[in-house]
Amino acid sequence: MIRLFTAVAIPPEIGEGLLSRQHGIEGARWRPLEAFHITLRFIGDVQEPVAADLDEALSEIAAPAFDLELMGVGHFGEGADIHAVWAGVEDSAPLRRLQKANESAARAAGLKPETRVYAPHVTLAYLKRPAVPEVGAWIQGHNLLHSPSFRVERFGLYSSWRTHEGSAYRLEREYPLAG
Repeated sequence: MIRLFTAVAIPPEIGEGLLSRQHGIEGARWRPLEAFHITLRFIGDVQEPVAADLDEALSEIAAPAFDLELMGVGHFGEGADIHAVWAGVEDSAPLRRLQKANESAARAAGLKPETRVYAPHVTLAYLKRPAVPEVGAWIQGHNLLHSPSFRVERFGLYSSWRTHEGSAYRLEREYPLAG
């Protein structure tokens, strides 16, 4: 079994701006620069033959390159159950089309449809029972985040495994976008 997801990597020059915001929440497990990404489709644990079918379906995606910007911040969960803080992604029709193409590829590989509404974001930290006022202050202090535009020219298939420091990711395959 291999745990997979597809994503757009955040360029280092954009990620550096996110690293500078990683403070102010006690006990937060801040993510490293190399872990910054925008998930397109979480795949989960699959057998190698399914992974091969997925790779084949992903390689058939024909989509144009496009520009993206990060905008705003937020959190997942409520109250004591807040479990992550993130940087938002400005609404982007090309990103949504690419996400839908990744969903179609996953279905072509025999995976069940994703039932969650797609909410593109970059996870900055995982939290465990944080002080809600700290999270609120962090959100207020960073809610005007607006990154420079960056070009998305490819997306990747990543493997994920858990370590004592959190999840680690490895790029397994890259898929270029046109133009």
